[in-house]
Amino acid sequence: MKAKELRELTDAEISAKLLDLKGELFNLRFSLTTGQLTNTNQLNTCKKDIARLKTIQKQREMVKSS
Repeated sequence: MKAKELRELTDAEISAKLLDLKGELFNLRFSLTTGQLTNTNQLNTCKKDIARLKTIQKQREMVKSS
């Protein structure tokens, strides 16, 4: 997802999306270990989406605290 799309989400939606992506990352890692993952690019995409969401969460926390 694009960062612009993620910034339009509410805090609750971001938290829910983050949980979903963490579960997906677990499943992708499990598939990679068992040799069932054919497209390893999915791992990188998932990790980057998680990082984007965490960055947006942190930015919102900083704005609220100042």
